[in-house]
Amino acid sequence: MPAVNYARAGDVAILEIANPPVNALSLAVREGLMEGLAQAYADQGVVAVAICGAGGMFPAGADINEIASGLALTAPMILDVQARMEAATKPLVAALEGNALGGGFELALTCHWRVATPATTVGLPEVKLGLIPGAGGTQRFTRLAGPQAALEAITSGAPLPASRALELGLIDRIADDALGAAAALGRQAVRERWPLRITSELKEHIREVSGGLFTAFRQKIAARARGQLAPWKIIDSIEAACTRPKAEGFRFERDCFIECRDSPQRRALTHVFFAEREARRIPGVGPEVKPLAVARAAVIGAGTMGGGIAMCFANAGIPVRVLELSADALGRGLALIAKNYAGSVSRGSLAPPRAERALSLIQGVTGYGELGEADIVIEAVFEDMNVKKEVFVQLDRVAAPQAILATNTSTLDIDAIAAVTSRPEKVVGTHFFSPANVMRLLENVRGARSSAQTLATVMALGKTLGKVPVLAGNCDGFIGNRMLMYYGSEAEFLLEEGATPEQIDRVMEGFGFAMGPLAVRDLAGNDVGFLIRKGRKLPPDERFSPILERLMERGRLGQKAGKGFYRYEGRTRIADPEVLAIIEAVSRDLKIRRRQIPDEEILDRLLHPLVNEGARILDEGIALRAGDIDVVYVNGYGFPAWRGGPMYWAEQAGLKRVVETMQRLAPSHGARWRPAPLLEQLAATGHGWPGIRDPKSR
Repeated sequence: MPAVNYARAGDVAILEIANPPVNALSLAVREGLMEGLAQAYADQGVVAVAICGAGGMFPAGADINEIASGLALTAPMILDVQARMEAATKPLVAALEGNALGGGFELALTCHWRVATPATTVGLPEVKLGLIPGAGGTQRFTRLAGPQAALEAITSGAPLPASRALELGLIDRIADDALGAAAALGRQAVRERWPLRITSELKEHIREVSGGLFTAFRQKIAARARGQLAPWKIIDSIEAACTRPKAEGFRFERDCFIECRDSPQRRALTHVFFAEREARRIPGVGPEVKPLAVARAAVIGAGTMGGGIAMCFANAGIPVRVLELSADALGRGLALIAKNYAGSVSRGSLAPPRAERALSLIQGVTGYGELGEADIVIEAVFEDMNVKKEVFVQLDRVAAPQAILATNTSTLDIDAIAAVTSRPEKVVGTHFFSPANVMRLLENVRGARSSAQTLATVMALGKTLGKVPVLAGNCDGFIGNRMLMYYGSEAEFLLEEGATPEQIDRVMEGFGFAMGPLAVRDLAGNDVGFLIRKGRKLPPDERFSPILERLMERGRLGQKAGKGFYRYEGRTRIADPEVLAIIEAVSRDLKIRRRQIPDEEILDRLLHPLVNEGARILDEGIALRAGDIDVVYVNGYGFPAWRGGPMYWAEQAGLKRVVETMQRLAPSHGARWRPAPLLEQLAATGHGWPGIRDPKSR
């Protein structure tokens, strides 16, 4: 089948790009466009050309595999196609439907005009793959919409709805029938003798742009883009569009693109991109297993977590009932949900009609008997096994026979919860991350008797809710929290030995985390971490540092108390001599001689135990793939995506280094800190992480 179909709609040639699933601009598409353009230019009966995508989908980007392999540089490149388009003597109009993104949108920007359906989104998300637009995206977008809009949109990679794109001048019309309107616009241009608008030559928005605009924007994104390459190259390229001759600006963008394409950051982000998609594949859950249709949902608990989960369903258009047995607690929960939506509206991130629609889908109830219509019920009550068991006994009694019963527990035993029901095959973990309506990760947890359909349903539900779903096996802490225990406790051991909170957080933030581990503790609440710690039992040869307990004794609960590992003025953290005195007292009591600790040691001692425990999790089949662990940590725990996740990062840096760190830590930190057998094996053989580790095959 041809990758580009050529047809005639009267006197307008239609070039339809047909390269499923997303009509990516592969080599076959580029060749087809060159042939189709040549045919349209030569056809005397054609007055204009419309370019569209098959299946109601304009190309959603270049072919990522071709970018990674270098095949994207095989002629004809997209630049060759664009040069052929700009040489046109007949109007070219893009008919945009679906998601016109990346290279697809760059192709559309090269047309003389653009028409989109109301539901279309456009954008240049290359930054999310460690790239910058490489086919004139920074140059043409800036010329059409101006540098301020270009800076905001391209450095964030956020898609723009058609309405906003029309406001910015990126598209010219909105119509329900984009292709019909594009053909009509082409005919109008011919009839009214419009000059062909070549976007690369527009100058209105790039005249007299102040250099201060770019300086201010660099300062604005300094924290968010710390350590990354692509965002800064995007800014440089947009500035070049405003300050350099046209040819030089395009050349500069291309050089920046190649630099980003060949960088370790691009490779890491490409790994995450494919790992997120691979995480959806579950052994034993093939396409023949049909997920349960979730038309109605229910959530137990209207607290911060329960309310956030309810918002996830409402935002996806699914009616949801929220249960609180206390009318007062229910009222507070619903008020918090309404406040969250109002905040989104005031910030401009949510249109008022959408907020009103979502709110209308959330109904508060005070009795279990009102949950019988739900297809899935998610429990989000206090993290206590006895409380959760009581909830599931009630749910088993009232829920519809087909309903899935899910728990939002972050650490507790799924099988113990399922055991109190008559339908353990319908019980599963759905671990949302706080704030649930914002965080992308959904860590689904398989119980011993969770059915294939139950797993298929919660994995599909994750996609419906706009989450990145990952399947974990059942153990204490599952994937993320089981590994995190080592990260947090090692930070305190480093404090005992001579590090300071500000040094530890500086090192980890320099690595790419938005916040270091001790700043995160303060944000979450040290009392929360202390309660979790009290519920854990350690082997005889391991211990917790007493630092957290001593902070609690001084009322240093974190940001909410104005003091924790730091002192706070608003959200600004300030080093506090009192904390250092507490830490030094612990060191004296434990007879630990304090020393200067190098930054590199801090990095290794915090991250290598994460990787070591990840290897155990992988070997046990708790995680199916090393990439699944990376997806969990990038989307749920703030691990910098441009480093690829802990497992990818460790493999690139060398697994032998991790083994050496663990061998050094084990004598003083206990048996569980010894190198994982799988890690030792891989380090000795020089192999990378294995493929799928299916627990059912072990």
